[in-house]
Amino acid sequence: MTELIRHWIAGGAQQGDPQRTGDVFDPATGQVTKQVAFATESDVDTAVTAAAEALTTWRRTSLARRSAVLFAFRELLNQRKSELAEIITAEHGKVLSDAAGEVQRGLENVEYACGIPALLQGGFSENASTRVDVHSVRQPVGVVGVISPFNFPAMVPLWFVPNAIACGNTVVLKPSEKDPSAAVFLARLWQEAGLPDGVFNVVHGDKVAVDALLAHPTVRAVSFVGSTPVARYVYETATGHGKRVQALGGAKNHMVVLPDADLDLAADAAVSAGFGSAGERCMAVSAVVAVDPVGDELVAKIAERMAKLHVGDGRRGCDMGPLVTAAHRDRVSSYVDAGVNAGAKLVVDGRDLQVDGQPNGFWLGPTLFDHVSTDMSIYTDEIFGPVLSVLRVPSYDAAIEVLHGNPYGNGTAIFTQNGGAARRFCEEVEVGMVGVNVPIPVPVSYYSFGGWKDSLFGDAHAYGPDGIRFYTRTKVVTTRWPDPSQGGVNLGFPQNT
Repeated sequence: MTELIRHWIAGGAQQGDPQRTGDVFDPATGQVTKQVAFATESDVDTAVTAAAEALTTWRRTSLARRSAVLFAFRELLNQRKSELAEIITAEHGKVLSDAAGEVQRGLENVEYACGIPALLQGGFSENASTRVDVHSVRQPVGVVGVISPFNFPAMVPLWFVPNAIACGNTVVLKPSEKDPSAAVFLARLWQEAGLPDGVFNVVHGDKVAVDALLAHPTVRAVSFVGSTPVARYVYETATGHGKRVQALGGAKNHMVVLPDADLDLAADAAVSAGFGSAGERCMAVSAVVAVDPVGDELVAKIAERMAKLHVGDGRRGCDMGPLVTAAHRDRVSSYVDAGVNAGAKLVVDGRDLQVDGQPNGFWLGPTLFDHVSTDMSIYTDEIFGPVLSVLRVPSYDAAIEVLHGNPYGNGTAIFTQNGGAARRFCEEVEVGMVGVNVPIPVPVSYYSFGGWKDSLFGDAHAYGPDGIRFYTRTKVVTTRWPDPSQGGVNLGFPQNT
C-alpha cells in the first residue's frame, strides 16, 4: 500500500479523516509515491488546541532552556541535512545540490534564533520620574500559524518556525500538500532535540486547512508565503479575524544590465538565477532589462550558456530538474505559446527537450524570449517556471521606469561596474531586496527578507530582526515602590518630575 503522510500533532503522527487525502508525486518520474492526509476543520482545531495547551508551559520556559533546544535542533539538522535534501528532491524535483543549498540557508536562520537570549533583551530606565522606574519586555504573541509554499519545503518553514518557537510561541505549520514530507522530518528533529510535545505541530491539506487556521480564534498570528492573490486573501481574511499577519506574495524580479557591465558575469547570473530550481523561486530572475547597446551580445551569451544545461532527474547530477506537477508544467508551457503568439522572439524553446530522466516526468526546458514588451503576459504574470524574458530599453532612466511600472517589488539586481550608478539604483528603486552584481539578493539570516508593493501584505518582513518583532508583543512596566512621603490623593494627570 502507498505510504500515508500523516499530520503531526502533540508529538505524534495522526491520520485524520481517511476520506480526505491527496497524491504526492515524484516529479522526475510522474509517479505517485505517497498519499498525504488532508486536514478537516476538526483536525486543525485539534492541532491548535495542542499548541495552546503547550503554550502555557513553553512561554514560561527559560531562555537558557529554549536556546539549548534550538542548539540541539541545529546540530541534528546539520547532521542530517543530506537526508532532508533527498526528501526535497524526491517530492519537489529540484536537483540535490539546490536542495542542499535550501537546507543550508534554512540552517542559518536556526543559528540566528539560537541567540534568542540577546535578541529578546528589553530596556530599563531608572528614575524615569522621581523614584519611578520603567522597563520594557518582549513577550510571545501565542499560537502562530505558518502556511508555507511548495518551492522551499524546508527553508521557508525555517524562516518562521525557529524564531517563533525561540520567542516562546507555539506553532501549527501547514506545508504545501505537493511536498509535505520535509515538514514531518523537521517535526521529528524538533522532538529529538527536546522540544516539548505540542510546541510544533503539522497539519497537511488544502484550502480547508488554510481557512481553518485563518479563522481560528486561538491563532494569534499568521505567517504566509505564496502567490500575490492568495497572500492578499490570507492577509485580508486573517486580519479580519483580528490576527497579526505577514503575507509574502509573488514577484517579477528584474535584472538590469548597464552598458558597462561585465557581460559574461551578467549572462552567468541570468542563467543561474533564471533557471535554478526550474524557475520555481520567488527570487528567480524572470526579466532581464538590457540597456542599449548590450542586448544582442547579452542574449547571445545567455543562449550559449543555456545550450550547455543538463536537464533531468535531480538525483543524477543534472543542472535543472522537472517542474513540481504536470498541471504546473502545462501552465508554464502555455505561457511559452502565449509569448510566441504575442510576437516575442523565441530564442530558446524549452518545449523541445532531451532529458536525462523518465519520459513521464514533468519536464519543460529553459526557455528564452527576446524583444519582450511590458504588455505581454510572459512579462506581466508571475510564470514561476524556467522562462526568461529580455526587454530592451534605451537608457538607465527607461529601465527604472520599467521596474516602477511593475506591480511587484520583491527582488531586483543591477549589473554594472559604475559605483555611482549602482548607488543611485539602490537609492531609487522601489523594491525590497536589491543586489549589485548579485542576481538573487536573499538577505542573510540576521537581516530580514521581504518585498514592497504587491509582494508583501503587512508591515513585517520574514526572519531576522523583523521576525523577532513579529512574534513578540512589547510590554512596558512602570514601577514605584511605596514611600510614605509620596502618599495622598491626587486626581491630576501624572507628570514626570
